[in-house]
Amino acid sequence: MVAELRTKAQITIPKSIVSGMGLSVGDKFDIFEKDGMICLLPVTVYPKKYIDELKQEIAKAKDDIKNGKQPVFDSVDKMMDALEVE
Repeated sequence: MVAELRTKAQITIPKSIVSGMGLSVGDKFDIFEKDGMICLLPVTVYPKKYIDELKQEIAKAKDDIKNGKQPVFDSVDKMMDALEVE
């Protein structure tokens, strides 16, 4: 497929590619050049608040592991049994 570079350095992604990849208006892309090719990589952007909350949860989990508060199981069955009790 051939696309034409338009004003403001815009191109149109062919509908078959957009549909085939499940892309939607507003999707974000990482754009980079590699070996003479222009590459578009779909990305997900999360709000800073969400990332900060995840960092806090990870820090707490690491602290729990360090302090022995995180249970360790010998098998998946034992883990599932413990989850059923809760």
